Amino acid sequence: MTRIDPVLQGLQVYVVGGAVRDELLNLPAGDRDWVVVGATPADMEARGFIPVGDDFPVFLHPRSKEEYALARTERKSGRGYKGFTFYTGTDVTLEDDLQRRDLTINAIARHADGTLVDPCGGLRDLEAKVLRHVGAAFSEDPVRLLRLARFAARFPDFSVAPETLKQAEQLVESGEVDALVAERIWQEVAKGLMTRRPGRMFEVLTDTGALPRVMPGLVYVEEIGDQLAKAAERGLPLASRYAVLCRLTDDSDALSRRIRAPVECASYARLLRVLLAGLSAADAESVLGLLEACDVLRKPDRFLDLLKACACVRDVDEAAWVQRMQAVRGVDAGAIAKSCPDRKHIPAAVRAARLAALQAVCSTEPLSGHPE
Repeated sequence: MTRIDPVLQGLQVYVVGGAVRDELLNLPAGDRDWVVVGATPADMEARGFIPVGDDFPVFLHPRSKEEYALARTERKSGRGYKGFTFYTGTDVTLEDDLQRRDLTINAIARHADGTLVDPCGGLRDLEAKVLRHVGAAFSEDPVRLLRLARFAARFPDFSVAPETLKQAEQLVESGEVDALVAERIWQEVAKGLMTRRPGRMFEVLTDTGALPRVMPGLVYVEEIGDQLAKAAERGLPLASRYAVLCRLTDDSDALSRRIRAPVECASYARLLRVLLAGLSAADAESVLGLLEACDVLRKPDRFLDLLKACACVRDVDEAAWVQRMQAVRGVDAGAIAKSCPDRKHIPAAVRAARLAALQAVCSTEPLSGHPE
């Protein structure tokens, strides 16, 4: 017999959203989101729940720390994804709460006894593999456009309903998409880049006209989608995938600032272009200059990541470049400094030793790199 959590006893609680969807798709379950129907904030706090919500009542379970939100409705009251007024009265039903969600596949709830509640047709759309908006309110929240694009990347075998694309286009035409804040754009882009087929996120943003508004300056073409798919298949980290995404973008630094991409991601994007442009280097001096530009002495792991990202874009002799990196890093700068009678000559002596080490490597195997 299943033991009932005493904290929850007497409450109408349901698991909602992603956890239900993923379980139905036989995918690994992530964090569970709970909705509580018919309770007040005072009821929750009396049971030991810890209030954490700023915009509407959300509580942490006193032991599991899972999030429990009171069922709510929302009404558009301003621009952007924060321009909503929420109502969380005890008369709000579970169906009311589910009706405010973005996509039908995210609007399914499960009762503690296993019963599914599906007022929006999410089960039907899961079966048909369709991403469909719940209602007309979809076009009021620009974050939903980003989420639609992200889910298209996460579930590449799902189609996007034509009427949902029209709703997304309306978010662009109305200017709502311009109210997106940089932090939220990056949050969704980062999640999208870590999906099975990242490129599809940017295809949807392109199809809806949102891409130049959300990521101004980004140059996205079909071949980048193919290269991102390789990056995903090979398990490359977020920074490497972002670099592949930006590889045709002239001013990736400006884009990174615009969407508040982390410093690591911005540097990967900038250096991948440098490395791709220099892979055809044919002499030790040029190779050393490229390795110095990539800061291989201080950040060898980043250089290895960048090589793997390059290999998603074009043919690269990764082993040869690793050997060159190791040759440069193998020079004992400290020993050279000790043996140098004039300190001002130390930098030149160290660099000469690194060039010699590279020339030794180059003499056994020609430098390679194929121009794009």
